[in-house]
Amino acid sequence: MRSLAVLLSLALAGPVLAGSEPSRLALAAREQVGVTVTYDPSYVALEFPGGDVPRDRGVCTDVVIRALRDAWGIDLQLAVNRDMKADFAAYPALWGLSRPDRNIDHRRVPNLQALLSRIGAELPLTEDPVPYLPGDIVTWMLPGNLPHIGIVSDQRAADGTPLVLHNIGSGAREEDILFAFPMTGHYRIGAAEAERLRQLN
Repeated sequence: MRSLAVLLSLALAGPVLAGSEPSRLALAAREQVGVTVTYDPSYVALEFPGGDVPRDRGVCTDVVIRALRDAWGIDLQLAVNRDMKADFAAYPALWGLSRPDRNIDHRRVPNLQALLSRIGAELPLTEDPVPYLPGDIVTWMLPGNLPHIGIVSDQRAADGTPLVLHNIGSGAREEDILFAFPMTGHYRIGAAEAERLRQLN
């Protein structure tokens, strides 16, 4: 397993994006397993840009946020904030806010879904495992109407279903949950989509 330092050096050398070598994002997510060991949804005032809670804790969105930063140098905190400032009405009005909050907006699954759709990363949903490639981002609705997000792994279960890297309550893990809950979104960040995110960074 490559170290985080190696991943960062690769990212600085230039991104290799989903579609050409999609395991980069999955690898960055796997680096969090055993490091992020606690699920902690506490609201925290973050530095901006590049803010993060301590790496030993976080929520499902933090797996995606950290993977994009580590693998490709893309900051979702900054991207979501800038895109929300440009078109606040394009984002879900679920929290009673009247303006962006750079501490929490990027850590909310519906906001990441909105951003990924707006950059053209959305793909059709299917119960066939074949279209789900390593590095793809998937969202679900958990019992109790709780949105969830994770990254498709380059590893597979015995039946061929791709595993998922996520934090569902016990820290970052790699598990066979792709079809365990109702799926609400499937996204892939290729070169064009990454460039749109970089324009927001």
